[in-house]
Amino acid sequence: MSDVITDAVRKGYGSVAKSGLSSDQEGIKGIANAFGYSDEELASIPAEANMGLSCGNPVAMASIKEGETVVDLGAGGGLDVFLASKSVGPTGMAIGIDMTGDMVSLARKNAEKGGYENVKFHLAEIEAMPLRDGSVDCIISNCVLNLCADKDAALAEVFRVLKPGGRFAISDIALKKALPEEIKKEVAAWTGCIAGAMTVDENRAALERAGFGNVDIQDAHSDLNAYKDGGHAACCGPDSMADMSEGAGGGCCGEPEPAPVKEESGCCGGSAEADKTDVQVASDYHDTMSDLLDSFDVNEYAGSYKIFALKPE
Repeated sequence: MSDVITDAVRKGYGSVAKSGLSSDQEGIKGIANAFGYSDEELASIPAEANMGLSCGNPVAMASIKEGETVVDLGAGGGLDVFLASKSVGPTGMAIGIDMTGDMVSLARKNAEKGGYENVKFHLAEIEAMPLRDGSVDCIISNCVLNLCADKDAALAEVFRVLKPGGRFAISDIALKKALPEEIKKEVAAWTGCIAGAMTVDENRAALERAGFGNVDIQDAHSDLNAYKDGGHAACCGPDSMADMSEGAGGGCCGEPEPAPVKEESGCCGGSAEADKTDVQVASDYHDTMSDLLDSFDVNEYAGSYKIFALKPE
């Protein structure tokens, strides 16, 4: 099942990368605002770096210093990498890791557009990063670790590349209580960052197993319905990805047959260059996710959390 989920996440977010979503669309900008990004921050980076996929603002909690090396796990279009690059300055480096080729291509295009000289992006899985042992000062992530099928392997790799005393500062979805089985089984819910999430206690235990100390997990008290209010669940993002009914899955499964394209509207306007099958593919999948959000109060079961830990000196 883990390979199915990994393939589904990769395939689904590949469609998002080509969909043309950006801060130029009010719904997508509104999602970022709801999870802690200011208008000034969003205006300071390429609009295409924000695709409404965040559940927090990890750069704001990471205490990044000039000259540091910062790594963003699941960097997407580069949103947090570009913000971190301003903090590390010309003597530092902000590095993005993403397992989706289309996302890495988009991030590199955004970096060129923005003229960034202290950023780089690697196509790699979190469980196998092309980075030296003990070479990173701070690792950030934004609603990504919950998508990892093998979280222990991912955290072991994070621990490996951090310097002694290095910081792990992420925004992620965590469960407040067990999900109903019918929701947990939906791959759509997994790629929507719900079913793959662990409880707060499970997150703490996993970090401690990996060797981390000073673990601090705080509820950000964000309303997860911001995705739906922003048009995300209705027409955009991972929940409008490819149909998974034929062995495909959300962010990581086989090649689906594209669904008929609907008229673009609202936040899904996309760019003129975007392939319409990527702007709105697979209404079956988006309907599943929308139905899920309509069928239960997501805030009762899950929340956006600030997760911080240190690698011991």
